[in-house]
Amino acid sequence: MAEYKAQEKDLIFALDIGTRSIVGVVGRTVGDRFKVLDIEMAEHGKRAMMDGQIDDIRQVSTLARTVTGRLEERLGVRLERVCVAAAGRALRTQSGSFTIELSGEQAIEAEEISRLEAGALSVAEEALQTDEEERRQFFLVGYTVAQYRLDNYPLANLQFHNGQRAEADVVATFLPGEVVESLYAAMRGAGLQVASMTLEPIAAMNAAIPAELRLLNLALVDIGAGTTDIALCKEGSVVGYTMATVAGDEITEAIMRALLVDFKTAEQIKRALGEEEEIHYRNILGVEEPISREEVAAIIEKPLTRLAEAIAKQVCGINGGPPSAVFLAGGGSKLRGLREQVAKALEMDEKRVAIAGNNFAMSAFSDDLKLENPEYTTPLGIAVSAGLGLLNDSYVVLLNGQPAKLFRSGVLTLRDILLMNGYVYADMLGKGGKSLNINLDGKHMVLRGEPAVPAILRVNEADAGLSTIIHAGDQIQFVPAKHGAPAAKTLGELLGPDFAGQALVNNKAVPMETPLCQGDVILTLRRAPEPPPPPPAPAPKAPAPAFKPAVPVHTAAPAPVAPAPGFRPLHIRLNGAPLTIPAKKNGMPYYLMDLLEYSGIDFEHLDRPVQLSVNGREEGFQYEVKEQDTVVIQCV
Repeated sequence: MAEYKAQEKDLIFALDIGTRSIVGVVGRTVGDRFKVLDIEMAEHGKRAMMDGQIDDIRQVSTLARTVTGRLEERLGVRLERVCVAAAGRALRTQSGSFTIELSGEQAIEAEEISRLEAGALSVAEEALQTDEEERRQFFLVGYTVAQYRLDNYPLANLQFHNGQRAEADVVATFLPGEVVESLYAAMRGAGLQVASMTLEPIAAMNAAIPAELRLLNLALVDIGAGTTDIALCKEGSVVGYTMATVAGDEITEAIMRALLVDFKTAEQIKRALGEEEEIHYRNILGVEEPISREEVAAIIEKPLTRLAEAIAKQVCGINGGPPSAVFLAGGGSKLRGLREQVAKALEMDEKRVAIAGNNFAMSAFSDDLKLENPEYTTPLGIAVSAGLGLLNDSYVVLLNGQPAKLFRSGVLTLRDILLMNGYVYADMLGKGGKSLNINLDGKHMVLRGEPAVPAILRVNEADAGLSTIIHAGDQIQFVPAKHGAPAAKTLGELLGPDFAGQALVNNKAVPMETPLCQGDVILTLRRAPEPPPPPPAPAPKAPAPAFKPAVPVHTAAPAPVAPAPGFRPLHIRLNGAPLTIPAKKNGMPYYLMDLLEYSGIDFEHLDRPVQLSVNGREEGFQYEVKEQDTVVIQCV
């Protein structure tokens, strides 16, 4: 077995896992361009991919290993790290909004903005889950902040501002976990470690439309066999990406049906369309027949029109109208007549629709390979993105000892890494326990849940924040936050050990060990304290001694004590009958709880709720009853 050199750190290996083929590109950065050292392509023997997604992992692994092996043999290098891209078909886009309260005393820093955006991204991910029958794992691919607001005022940037309330609206793009995992599994099967993952439309954009051209409103349309990926740019950045469900296979299948040929033969006829005037083929009946270029063009005219119209619809939908120019990439871009059909569907000048490849030289070159082939757009884009630092994907970041999944272009923060690897906002900051809202004797009370246990965030053994920038080779340790327990109290715990009396929960007598629930209404009847005993009368002074004969002394009986002026009986109606209650000796008013003993209800053995109302309105025990009030105290 040949001895191969190890893959050097600056050597980039990219694989484009397509529906029809796998393309590998190897090279390194020279100056400000990517030098391509070698390219290899091999087609699937049978359908291992369905609409850009892996269907047969083992078959994809085998073909990826074949492509890798050929490159290794020619270059004398053992390729171990690979950069890949996921097809756009499985992308899910969702908006989310989040708000945080601020102290108003300190300026907003990057950490608060990071928390705010992470919260909005988590809301978006949760919104995706509501559309699913079962909870699925989603990986963040990228997002844009649609709007910041500070105290309801829109701002472009929150940093260094002061306020009380900050809000963020985001539009996030996710890939379902199974799409990501199948691609990683296929690469593991090929003996390769994924250094990073991006999206095919992003990678293709980096090859076909370099950054210096993105001030213009341009569209890149990458037409593969199973999917047509679309990316748009303007004002210096990529503003959106989407996909069309119609692609090159639609054309192949139309030829199959019209000419009674198998898929492979139909593909050969489609490819020969732009090269030969007359094409010879054998149908499934074993008959060899010729067909002219014009006849094939007539067969594919309808599906070609559908493809062009689907492209135009998606481009205008995300761009708000036709762009300034369109670049067609991928194997499907070579279809004869497609460029003209796309221009017609977009109502654009045909000169504004071009085949990609002319701009490859701005970011890539080779000493002996021709790179202008539009089929190289995505694999070359993956390699260029990694080599020129357009993606943080030419290195490995370890998350809890395992290589992290990386997607986005540009700078990556610790928060980005966690979100890309399936964690959500609550894992980072935790949630306080749910509060318990109750009503005690007419007053609203909030019993707070337990606080969350904070997450552990460390990068290279040092404490870190969510906004910490992650670099090549960083090792992240993350222990998710633990949610706080919800508030929980029994009736007895609420009222305290010194409570003496009775209590109703939702108008029912319950034991003191009864757990309280959200929204419970508690009414208490406290026993009136015993009045303090009167102070003892001073002892009579002993009479002065006298030398007179003892004579019996007779004292008069004490006169009855009359109530103090103004203390009068209370006249009310209780449960429909008149009732007169004598005035309290201390002159205090009567409360609703004082009337319970007159209701005839056995409060020690209640089995039904009790209605408490005065003059037709529900009242609590502490309501002060007035002259001529109509009172109802009865079981319902």
